[in-house]
Amino acid sequence: MLGNAFSGWHLVIILVVIVLLFGSTKLPALAKSVGQSMRIFKGEVKTMKEESGSDRRDDLRDDTREENRRRDEERYRADDRARDSAPRYDSPRDGGDSRPRA
Repeated sequence: MLGNAFSGWHLVIILVVIVLLFGSTKLPALAKSVGQSMRIFKGEVKTMKEESGSDRRDDLRDDTREENRRRDEERYRADDRARDSAPRYDSPRDGGDSRPRA
């Protein structure tokens, strides 16, 4: 979105304005302060990602186990219903005919 907004000249002008505003003597201290702030911010973001990532993985693992258990139970119930509703035949080997039993 802002890929073409800043060219080399824009950045030079921004740097000149910063030097004029803060003065050349305060720039090293300002850069050090910004660097420390960025380091702290990155550390906090990393910590938050690790904490939320491990919680999320545990939640997903628990959800997956629960979904697998439900799916298996539904399959077993469907198999039982199909077996119970299927017509029963006498086996011709047993001397019966192949018509369904009543």
